[in-house]
Amino acid sequence: MSAGLVQAAYIVSAVLFIMSLAGLSKQETARNGNYYGITGMAIALIATIFGPDSAGTGWIIVAMAIGGAIGIYYAKKVEMTEMPELVAILHSFVGMAAVLVGYNSYIDHGELTGALLNIHLVEVFLGIFIGAVTFTGSLVAFGKLRGVISSSALQLPHRHKLNLIALIASAALLYYFVSVEGSMFAIILVTLIAFAFGYHLVASIGGADMPVVVSMLNSYSGWAAAAAGFMLSNDLLIVTGALVGSSGAILSYIMCKAMNRSFISVIAGGFGQDVVVSDSDEEQGEHRETTAEEVAEMLKNSKSVVITPGYGMAVAQAQYPVHEITEKLRAQGINVRFGIHPVAGRLPGHMNVLLAEAKVPYDIVLEMDEINDDLSDTDTVLVIGANDTVNPAAMEDPNSPIAGMPVLEVWNAKNVIVFKRSMNTGYAGVQNPLFFKENTEMLFGDAKESCVEISKHL
Repeated sequence: MSAGLVQAAYIVSAVLFIMSLAGLSKQETARNGNYYGITGMAIALIATIFGPDSAGTGWIIVAMAIGGAIGIYYAKKVEMTEMPELVAILHSFVGMAAVLVGYNSYIDHGELTGALLNIHLVEVFLGIFIGAVTFTGSLVAFGKLRGVISSSALQLPHRHKLNLIALIASAALLYYFVSVEGSMFAIILVTLIAFAFGYHLVASIGGADMPVVVSMLNSYSGWAAAAAGFMLSNDLLIVTGALVGSSGAILSYIMCKAMNRSFISVIAGGFGQDVVVSDSDEEQGEHRETTAEEVAEMLKNSKSVVITPGYGMAVAQAQYPVHEITEKLRAQGINVRFGIHPVAGRLPGHMNVLLAEAKVPYDIVLEMDEINDDLSDTDTVLVIGANDTVNPAAMEDPNSPIAGMPVLEVWNAKNVIVFKRSMNTGYAGVQNPLFFKENTEMLFGDAKESCVEISKHL
């Protein structure tokens, strides 16, 4: 395949990647967006493998076959609830790939002198640094989402000063690395610093902000890929990395605004967001319990119903009986809508994907800002597996770890039914005063089984 044909293929792939991002911005076009992305990547891979600069094609194909087989196996095996962990671990692969490409480019960069050599050394250094930060940061995010590591923020003494020292040391090493025209000692040292920096950066962020962290790491992986593109002189990899990096950063910024979080604070490991943790994990009164039959009767007597799903719905795979309840209520003329918090679940769009999977109509799935004003005129709200996203402590307790985070104000409805397995706290580790309000009743048990029972009584 000629160089001109490869460049033409790269242009087509880049256009398809842009179309993919555009398609993924809406639920109605998300499927086509995925197809555009798959097609663009297939074209890019074929053009790269059979291009004039490629060598060892047989080994590349073998490696792709092995990696593809592993990917297909895990893609089929992974549950929807485990998707955030899968995304986080995939980000770590991208980060480590950038580190390895950086070392390879340093060891074998051909004949370069003067300014070209300096530029290449800067590319190598930054690629390794960004890749190493992405690698360990993604591993920590995976551990927190998986429950292997505590979701609480790591609170080391002078932690922000430690981050600053790591950045200053890395900048000094960059200057030394370029001034001596390359030093293996310098890049090994900066790799170790970046590994520690990435670990500490993400470990210092609490569980309530983890969806933003996953999005942020997506951005980091994009910039790591772009850095690898510069080192390999691959234009498409630069474009693709920039698209992923910028879109991930924009999504992180949008989510931070939705959570009333400082974007700089989150990417800096919680800088400027120190709070005194309150004792809100203690129960704050008596809660009232209800039954599936009573909930069904309440729903039949309602004119408007809002369903606010959370991670618990994903764990229980309750989206299908929830859809059945929705259809039965709508058939009786009851106005049913869904309220989706920006960080419901553990990945942006997590709940939207689950509801779309169960064939819930897109037009009744509304964002938090679209539904909050209507909750005061709602007869019944079903809170299915959500906790932190409907916690009034975010608005009432300035010392809460989730203080200032906009939430779904479900307590303004006439009746609130909370589906939970127990009275345990949510992912942020704080108790929810909603459970003890006079208009709230608790329906304990598996969310899927509870929804099936309610559907029977409808």
